[in-house]
Amino acid sequence: MEQSLNYRNTQFVTSAPDIRHLPDNTGIEIAFAGRSNAGKSSSLNRLCDQKSLAKTSKTPGRTQLINLFKVDDGCHIVDLPGYGFAQVPLEMKEKWQRSLGEYLQKREQLGGLVVLMDIRHPMKDLDQQLIHWAVQSNLPVMVLLTKADKLKSGARKQQLMKIREAALAFCGDVEIELFSSLKGIGVDKLRRKLDTWYHQAPEETVLDETAPDAEPE
Repeated sequence: MEQSLNYRNTQFVTSAPDIRHLPDNTGIEIAFAGRSNAGKSSSLNRLCDQKSLAKTSKTPGRTQLINLFKVDDGCHIVDLPGYGFAQVPLEMKEKWQRSLGEYLQKREQLGGLVVLMDIRHPMKDLDQQLIHWAVQSNLPVMVLLTKADKLKSGARKQQLMKIREAALAFCGDVEIELFSSLKGIGVDKLRRKLDTWYHQAPEETVLDETAPDAEPE
């Protein structure tokens, strides 16, 4: 019987500029990826019920490194650099995107991908590239439509159904859910999904070498 992990015990382990500076014996890693303004840090803090586990900033694009967190023995979360934010120097942006693409292509511990999108601006090109790559690599995906509290209930449900219908085109293990770090919408569903991924027996995954390099928009 699967036992739910206590995400409140999550601890920061290390930050790394690339996968060569990450430890090898981490077990299963679940990666969180999203555009720089998708509310990724706030979502991680809400998941783990900690106010400052992942550093938040009023300036999107602050996450420049690959950040590794330990939930439990053999269960880790990886906060990947945000992508697609225009107001940073091009050279710096390209460096971030290279480290993100390298992690997705080559990190053998990767067991699932959480893609975060602002519910008001979902399914941008880079979001769709990430999902396509994950499906081609037999990697399960959970899409969180963040900042769901910004829309009224009816509009939220309409947007959710619209994105779920659009996601059928990916033809893979792609789940779409509402999320709000402010109101707590979707937190329990996210925890249950991560529990499922962490408790699955590892399978050999043939990584697709066409994984997106997440070139800046």
